[in-house]
Amino acid sequence: MKAVTMKAVGDANVLEYVERPDPMPGAGEVVVAIAAAGVNFMDIGVRQGMAWNDVPNPKVIGVEGAGRVIAVGAGVGDFAVGDRVAWVYAPGSYAEKVAVPAASLVALPDDIDFRTAASLMMNGLTASHFATEFYPVQKGDIALVHAAAGGVGSILTQIIKLRGGRTIARVSSDTKVAIAKEAGADDVIVNSDGDFVDAVMGLTDGHGVHVVFDGSGQETFQSSLDVLRYAGTFCWFGPVLDAAKVIELFSLPKSIKIGYPTFLHHVRTQELLRAHSASLFDWVREGKLKVFNGGEYPLREAATVHTEMWNRKTSGKLVLIP
Repeated sequence: MKAVTMKAVGDANVLEYVERPDPMPGAGEVVVAIAAAGVNFMDIGVRQGMAWNDVPNPKVIGVEGAGRVIAVGAGVGDFAVGDRVAWVYAPGSYAEKVAVPAASLVALPDDIDFRTAASLMMNGLTASHFATEFYPVQKGDIALVHAAAGGVGSILTQIIKLRGGRTIARVSSDTKVAIAKEAGADDVIVNSDGDFVDAVMGLTDGHGVHVVFDGSGQETFQSSLDVLRYAGTFCWFGPVLDAAKVIELFSLPKSIKIGYPTFLHHVRTQELLRAHSASLFDWVREGKLKVFNGGEYPLREAATVHTEMWNRKTSGKLVLIP
Protein backbone atom coordinates (compact mmCIF):
# COMPACT_ATOMS: atom_id res chain seq x y z
CA MET A 1 0.00 0.00 0.00
CA LYS A 2 1.00 3.65 -0.32
CA ALA A 3 1.49 5.72 2.81
CA VAL A 4 3.08 8.95 4.04
CA THR A 5 5.91 8.49 6.53
CA MET A 6 8.18 10.90 8.37
CA LYS A 7 11.81 9.86 8.03
CA ALA A 8 12.97 12.20 10.81
CA VAL A 9 11.82 15.10 12.97
CA GLY A 10 11.74 18.31 10.97
CA ASP A 11 9.99 20.47 8.41
CA ALA A 12 7.47 19.19 5.88
CA ASN A 13 10.28 17.92 3.65
CA VAL A 14 10.79 14.96 6.01
CA LEU A 15 7.50 13.52 4.78
CA GLU A 16 7.79 10.82 2.11
CA TYR A 17 5.18 9.07 -0.02
CA VAL A 18 6.31 5.44 0.06
CA GLU A 19 5.28 1.83 -0.33
CA ARG A 20 4.56 0.02 2.94
CA PRO A 21 3.38 -3.51 3.75
CA ASP A 22 -0.37 -3.96 4.01
CA PRO A 23 -1.52 -4.07 7.64
CA MET A 24 -2.99 -7.25 9.09
CA PRO A 25 -5.66 -7.19 11.79
CA GLY A 26 -4.62 -8.33 15.22
CA ALA A 27 -7.03 -9.57 17.86
CA GLY A 28 -9.70 -6.95 18.43
CA GLU A 29 -8.70 -5.00 15.31
CA VAL A 30 -10.08 -4.39 11.86
CA VAL A 31 -8.31 -3.22 8.72
CA VAL A 32 -9.94 -0.30 6.92
CA ALA A 33 -9.48 0.84 3.33
CA ILE A 34 -9.21 4.59 3.87
CA ALA A 35 -11.43 6.80 1.72
CA ALA A 36 -10.37 10.10 3.31
CA ALA A 37 -7.88 11.08 6.01
CA GLY A 38 -8.17 14.29 8.01
CA VAL A 39 -5.21 16.66 8.41
CA ASN A 40 -4.70 18.16 11.87
CA PHE A 41 -2.23 20.33 13.75
CA MET A 42 -1.59 17.23 15.84
CA ASP A 43 0.07 15.69 12.78
CA ILE A 44 2.35 18.70 12.47
CA GLY A 45 3.20 18.37 16.15
CA VAL A 46 4.19 14.72 15.63
CA ARG A 47 6.35 15.70 12.65
CA GLN A 48 8.04 18.37 14.77
CA GLY A 49 8.88 15.89 17.51
CA MET A 50 6.28 16.95 20.08
CA ALA A 51 4.72 13.47 20.32
CA TRP A 52 5.20 9.83 19.34
CA ASN A 53 8.94 10.03 20.06
CA ASP A 54 8.84 6.46 21.36
CA VAL A 55 7.85 5.24 17.87
CA PRO A 56 10.92 4.79 15.64
CA ASN A 57 11.20 6.53 12.29
CA PRO A 58 10.21 6.13 9.57
CA LYS A 59 6.62 6.02 10.79
CA VAL A 60 3.24 6.63 9.17
CA ILE A 61 1.56 9.75 10.59
CA GLY A 62 -2.06 10.88 10.70
CA VAL A 63 -4.79 9.86 13.15
CA GLU A 64 -8.21 10.60 11.66
CA GLY A 65 -10.22 9.20 8.80
CA ALA A 66 -13.10 7.27 7.35
CA GLY A 67 -13.44 4.28 5.07
CA ARG A 68 -14.70 0.75 4.69
CA VAL A 69 -13.77 -2.39 6.66
CA ILE A 70 -11.86 -4.93 4.52
CA ALA A 71 -10.63 -7.40 7.17
CA VAL A 72 -11.65 -8.34 10.71
CA GLY A 73 -9.44 -9.76 13.45
CA ALA A 74 -10.27 -12.34 16.11
CA GLY A 75 -12.76 -11.30 18.75
CA VAL A 76 -14.39 -8.48 16.79
CA GLY A 77 -18.16 -8.83 16.89
CA ASP A 78 -19.52 -5.36 16.15
CA PHE A 79 -18.01 -4.78 12.69
CA ALA A 80 -17.93 -6.83 9.50
CA VAL A 81 -16.28 -6.60 6.10
CA GLY A 82 -17.99 -3.88 4.08
CA ASP A 83 -19.06 -1.71 7.03
CA ARG A 84 -18.59 2.04 6.72
CA VAL A 85 -16.64 3.42 9.68
CA ALA A 86 -14.86 6.53 10.96
CA TRP A 87 -12.31 7.22 13.69
CA VAL A 88 -10.79 10.14 15.55
CA TYR A 89 -7.53 8.57 16.74
CA ALA A 90 -5.83 5.72 14.90
CA PRO A 91 -2.09 6.32 14.33
CA GLY A 92 -1.02 5.64 10.76
CA SER A 93 -4.02 7.17 8.98
CA TYR A 94 -2.02 8.87 6.17
CA ALA A 95 -2.24 5.67 4.15
CA GLU A 96 -4.38 3.58 1.86
CA LYS A 97 -5.10 1.11 4.69
CA VAL A 98 -4.85 1.12 8.46
CA ALA A 99 -5.37 -1.40 11.28
CA VAL A 100 -7.62 0.09 13.97
CA PRO A 101 -8.84 -1.31 17.31
CA ALA A 102 -12.55 -1.96 16.87
CA ALA A 103 -13.19 -0.03 20.10
CA SER A 104 -11.81 3.12 18.42
CA LEU A 105 -14.27 2.99 15.52
CA VAL A 106 -17.73 4.43 15.09
CA ALA A 107 -20.27 3.14 12.59
CA LEU A 108 -20.78 5.67 9.82
CA PRO A 109 -24.41 6.26 8.79
CA ASP A 110 -25.11 5.89 5.08
CA ASP A 111 -26.17 9.54 4.78
CA ILE A 112 -22.81 10.87 6.07
CA ASP A 113 -20.19 10.74 3.32
CA PHE A 114 -16.58 9.72 3.95
CA ARG A 115 -15.17 13.19 3.35
CA THR A 116 -17.54 14.77 5.87
CA ALA A 117 -16.76 12.11 8.46
CA ALA A 118 -13.00 12.50 8.02
CA SER A 119 -13.45 16.24 8.44
CA LEU A 120 -15.73 16.01 11.46
CA MET A 121 -14.25 13.52 13.88
CA MET A 122 -11.19 15.31 15.31
CA ASN A 123 -12.40 18.89 14.88
CA GLY A 124 -16.00 18.11 15.81
CA LEU A 125 -15.21 16.13 18.93
CA THR A 126 -12.62 18.72 19.97
CA ALA A 127 -15.13 21.55 19.57
CA SER A 128 -17.79 19.52 21.36
CA HIS A 129 -15.43 18.96 24.30
CA PHE A 130 -14.56 22.64 24.51
CA ALA A 131 -18.11 24.02 24.41
CA THR A 132 -20.13 21.30 26.15
CA GLU A 133 -17.80 19.81 28.77
CA PHE A 134 -14.72 21.97 29.45
CA TYR A 135 -16.81 25.16 29.41
CA PRO A 136 -20.50 24.34 28.94
CA VAL A 137 -21.66 27.40 27.03
CA GLN A 138 -24.90 28.85 28.39
CA LYS A 139 -27.47 31.08 26.73
CA GLY A 140 -26.19 34.65 26.72
CA ASP A 141 -22.51 33.78 27.15
CA ILE A 142 -20.06 35.72 24.99
CA ALA A 143 -17.15 33.72 23.55
CA LEU A 144 -14.03 34.80 21.69
CA VAL A 145 -13.02 32.14 19.16
CA HIS A 146 -9.57 32.40 17.61
CA ALA A 147 -8.93 31.01 14.11
CA ALA A 148 -12.70 30.94 13.65
CA ALA A 149 -12.45 30.05 9.96
CA GLY A 150 -10.36 26.96 10.66
CA GLY A 151 -11.43 23.37 11.12
CA VAL A 152 -11.98 23.57 14.88
CA GLY A 153 -12.99 27.23 15.00
CA SER A 154 -15.74 27.00 12.39
CA ILE A 155 -17.37 24.03 14.15
CA LEU A 156 -16.86 25.55 17.59
CA THR A 157 -18.60 28.74 16.47
CA GLN A 158 -21.59 26.72 15.29
CA ILE A 159 -21.84 24.74 18.54
CA ILE A 160 -21.67 27.93 20.61
CA LYS A 161 -24.57 29.32 18.58
CA LEU A 162 -26.53 26.07 18.98
CA ARG A 163 -26.19 26.49 22.75
CA GLY A 164 -27.40 30.09 22.70
CA GLY A 165 -24.07 31.88 23.01
CA ARG A 166 -22.71 34.92 21.20
CA THR A 167 -19.46 34.55 19.27
CA ILE A 168 -16.79 37.12 18.55
CA ALA A 169 -14.64 35.52 15.86
CA ARG A 170 -11.02 36.38 15.22
CA VAL A 171 -9.58 35.56 11.79
CA SER A 172 -6.18 36.32 10.31
CA SER A 173 -7.25 37.87 7.00
CA ASP A 174 -10.18 39.43 5.15
CA THR A 175 -10.48 36.32 2.99
CA LYS A 176 -11.62 34.33 6.02
CA VAL A 177 -14.38 36.66 7.21
CA ALA A 178 -17.10 35.06 5.08
CA ILE A 179 -16.52 31.59 6.54
CA ALA A 180 -16.64 32.89 10.12
CA LYS A 181 -19.90 34.70 9.39
CA GLU A 182 -21.40 31.67 7.65
CA ALA A 183 -20.51 29.61 10.73
CA GLY A 184 -22.65 32.02 12.76
CA ALA A 185 -20.19 34.52 14.22
CA ASP A 186 -21.97 37.61 15.53
CA ASP A 187 -18.89 39.81 15.14
CA VAL A 188 -15.62 39.23 13.28
CA ILE A 189 -12.24 40.78 14.06
CA VAL A 190 -9.52 40.62 11.39
CA ASN A 191 -6.19 40.45 13.18
CA SER A 192 -2.93 38.58 12.56
CA ASP A 193 -1.15 39.36 15.84
CA GLY A 194 -2.11 39.92 19.49
CA ASP A 195 -3.54 43.41 19.06
CA PHE A 196 -7.25 42.72 19.48
CA VAL A 197 -7.97 43.76 23.06
CA ASP A 198 -9.53 47.13 22.26
CA ALA A 199 -11.78 45.60 19.60
CA VAL A 200 -13.10 42.87 21.92
CA MET A 201 -13.62 45.21 24.85
CA GLY A 202 -15.46 47.63 22.58
CA LEU A 203 -17.81 44.88 21.42
CA THR A 204 -18.56 43.90 25.04
CA ASP A 205 -19.07 47.41 26.46
CA GLY A 206 -15.85 47.06 28.40
CA HIS A 207 -16.91 43.93 30.29
CA GLY A 208 -14.94 41.34 28.35
CA VAL A 209 -15.97 37.82 27.33
CA HIS A 210 -17.05 34.86 29.42
CA VAL A 211 -14.72 32.43 27.64
CA VAL A 212 -11.80 32.53 25.21
CA PHE A 213 -10.99 29.56 22.96
CA ASP A 214 -7.38 30.14 21.91
CA GLY A 215 -5.31 27.72 19.85
CA SER A 216 -3.07 30.41 18.35
CA GLY A 217 -0.04 30.04 20.63
CA GLN A 218 1.90 32.55 22.70
CA GLU A 219 1.41 35.43 20.29
CA THR A 220 -2.18 35.85 21.49
CA PHE A 221 -1.84 34.48 25.02
CA GLN A 222 -1.62 37.74 26.97
CA SER A 223 -4.31 39.49 24.97
CA SER A 224 -6.64 36.55 25.50
CA LEU A 225 -6.13 36.94 29.25
CA ASP A 226 -6.82 40.66 28.98
CA VAL A 227 -10.22 40.29 27.27
CA LEU A 228 -11.70 37.97 29.90
CA ARG A 229 -14.25 39.33 32.34
CA TYR A 230 -14.20 38.55 36.06
CA ALA A 231 -14.23 34.77 36.69
CA GLY A 232 -13.93 34.16 32.95
CA THR A 233 -12.52 30.96 31.50
CA PHE A 234 -9.47 30.61 29.25
CA CYS A 235 -9.56 27.48 27.09
CA TRP A 236 -5.98 27.24 25.80
CA PHE A 237 -5.04 24.60 23.26
CA GLY A 238 -2.08 26.06 21.40
CA PRO A 239 1.08 24.11 22.38
CA VAL A 240 1.59 22.70 18.87
CA LEU A 241 2.32 26.23 17.66
CA ASP A 242 5.10 27.00 20.16
CA ALA A 243 6.58 26.09 23.52
CA ALA A 244 4.38 25.66 26.56
CA LYS A 245 3.56 28.83 28.47
CA VAL A 246 4.81 29.11 32.05
CA ILE A 247 2.07 30.66 34.17
CA GLU A 248 2.45 32.32 37.56
CA LEU A 249 -0.87 31.63 39.24
CA PHE A 250 -0.63 34.74 41.44
CA SER A 251 -0.42 36.87 38.28
CA LEU A 252 -3.72 35.72 36.82
CA PRO A 253 -6.20 38.61 36.74
CA LYS A 254 -9.88 38.89 37.64
CA SER A 255 -10.16 35.45 39.30
CA ILE A 256 -10.10 33.83 35.87
CA LYS A 257 -9.86 30.09 35.30
CA ILE A 258 -7.42 28.64 32.77
CA GLY A 259 -6.99 25.11 31.46
CA TYR A 260 -5.71 22.91 28.69
CA PRO A 261 -8.55 20.68 27.42
CA THR A 262 -7.71 17.41 25.67
CA PHE A 263 -10.27 15.99 23.26
CA LEU A 264 -9.42 12.38 24.22
CA HIS A 265 -10.94 13.09 27.63
CA HIS A 266 -14.24 13.76 25.85
CA VAL A 267 -14.20 10.26 24.31
CA ARG A 268 -12.52 8.44 27.17
CA THR A 269 -14.80 5.44 26.84
CA GLN A 270 -16.19 3.61 23.84
CA GLU A 271 -19.69 4.64 24.88
CA LEU A 272 -18.76 8.36 24.98
CA LEU A 273 -16.96 8.15 21.64
CA ARG A 274 -19.99 6.70 19.93
CA ALA A 275 -22.52 8.92 21.70
CA HIS A 276 -20.70 12.19 20.96
CA SER A 277 -20.01 11.13 17.36
CA ALA A 278 -23.67 10.28 16.88
CA SER A 279 -24.63 13.74 18.15
CA LEU A 280 -22.34 15.35 15.57
CA PHE A 281 -23.79 13.20 12.80
CA ASP A 282 -27.31 14.16 13.92
CA TRP A 283 -26.47 17.86 13.76
CA VAL A 284 -25.07 17.44 10.24
CA ARG A 285 -28.11 15.46 9.16
CA GLU A 286 -30.47 18.08 10.59
CA GLY A 287 -28.61 20.93 8.87
CA LYS A 288 -27.48 22.44 12.18
CA LEU A 289 -23.77 21.81 11.65
CA LYS A 290 -21.70 22.31 8.52
CA VAL A 291 -18.19 21.13 7.74
CA PHE A 292 -16.31 23.74 5.74
CA ASN A 293 -14.33 22.10 2.94
CA GLY A 294 -10.85 23.59 2.94
CA GLY A 295 -9.63 21.36 0.13
CA GLU A 296 -9.09 17.76 -0.89
CA TYR A 297 -5.55 16.71 -1.81
CA PRO A 298 -4.01 13.48 -3.09
CA LEU A 299 -2.26 11.57 -0.31
CA ARG A 300 1.09 12.14 -2.03
CA GLU A 301 0.74 15.91 -1.43
CA ALA A 302 0.75 15.68 2.37
CA ALA A 303 3.92 17.79 2.64
CA THR A 304 2.34 20.62 0.65
CA VAL A 305 -0.76 20.51 2.85
CA HIS A 306 1.35 20.71 6.02
CA THR A 307 3.23 23.72 4.71
CA GLU A 308 0.09 25.61 3.69
CA MET A 309 -1.65 24.81 6.98
CA TRP A 310 1.35 25.89 9.07
CA ASN A 311 1.58 29.17 7.15
CA ARG A 312 -2.11 29.86 7.82
CA LYS A 313 -2.96 29.93 4.13
CA THR A 314 -5.95 27.61 4.52
CA SER A 315 -9.49 27.75 5.89
CA GLY A 316 -11.89 24.99 6.84
CA LYS A 317 -10.89 21.35 6.98
CA LEU A 318 -8.23 19.76 4.78
CA VAL A 319 -8.33 16.09 3.86
CA LEU A 320 -6.07 13.67 2.03
CA ILE A 321 -7.53 11.23 -0.48
CA PRO A 322 -5.56 7.99 -0.99
